[in-house]
Amino acid sequence: MANIKTAEEVQAMREGGALLSKALQAAVDLVKPGVKMHELDEAATKVLEDGGGRPSFRGYKGGGTVPFPSTVCISRNEEVVHGVGTRDVTLEEGDIVGLDIGVWYKDMATDMAVTVPVGTIAPERLALMRTTRDAMYAGVEAAVAGKMVSDISGAVEDAVDTKKYGIVKALVGHGVGHKVHEDPHVPNFRSKSFNDADLEVGMCLAIEPMVTGGGHDIETAEDGWTITTIDKSWAAHFEVTMTITENGPEILTPQPEIKGL
Repeated sequence: MANIKTAEEVQAMREGGALLSKALQAAVDLVKPGVKMHELDEAATKVLEDGGGRPSFRGYKGGGTVPFPSTVCISRNEEVVHGVGTRDVTLEEGDIVGLDIGVWYKDMATDMAVTVPVGTIAPERLALMRTTRDAMYAGVEAAVAGKMVSDISGAVEDAVDTKKYGIVKALVGHGVGHKVHEDPHVPNFRSKSFNDADLEVGMCLAIEPMVTGGGHDIETAEDGWTITTIDKSWAAHFEVTMTITENGPEILTPQPEIKGL
């Protein structure tokens, strides 16, 4: 069943999304060789809390053996998602780093992510990032009332050259708003393993392709949270929260500016 949001709830998510984008931009602006992960997390946390938001990932008990400890999921290179942002890990020239962040604002949740180059990166890493970003936007464009969730999935998959890249299959997009994760599941690939759903005005979805430079298989690190590729290929992750309107899709979490992307 579709989880429809009222106009007032969508407006709260729009405001929360603007705050979230501002917080993510603060973290993105700090990304450079020599910076530690926890510095990015601290910068984003300050913007969210100063703006009246509450980090939705910090304290989350969705999967790990302990509640998630940071505001931002920070995942580097072969780490796909859910990297702990409070780590004392230094970013190095040539890395790529995924930043995934969520907020509660006026009792509504929004969620977004980007992958950022650290200094100068190899051309194939840049191509991976651009492919993932473009696949996300292809999914957004397909999110139109009267279509199906599977149309989003197909659009994302068609935007990725699967002979060259892997699409992570064990993790998918989702509904968002009243909870951090809601129905429906939004796969980034065509699949009969998920229940399809009609797309309706007022639905709010997190569209988030995770693409690798190799295979799609993943595993969880010893910290119980960080997800890595099994073959150690590097991964990129982009995400927006969007809503379906009578006039088409609307992104509620504007993507930050990323130099070189």
